[in-house]
Amino acid sequence: MNTLSRWSMPLLWALLFVSAVAVVWSRHQTRSLFIQLQGLHSQRDGLDIEWGQLKIEQSAWSTHGRVEQTARADLKMVIPKPDEVRLVQP
Repeated sequence: MNTLSRWSMPLLWALLFVSAVAVVWSRHQTRSLFIQLQGLHSQRDGLDIEWGQLKIEQSAWSTHGRVEQTARADLKMVIPKPDEVRLVQP
């Protein structure tokens, strides 16, 4: 038995073992990353729902009637009389 054949079989077994471990590790990483991706998708969907609700709330708060009511009640603003209005020409 020559030296090459004596070392080739244990070397091939070692390479096979390393390859098997690499496949298992790769599968584990893939599954972990997929679980993380699913969590991020779920978080994104929740944020999209919240964004839609906030846009609806913003549109409700920014209606003309609501702005006028806030100006009158909280800021004590009134519509000026016609003789109090001054037009500024450029």
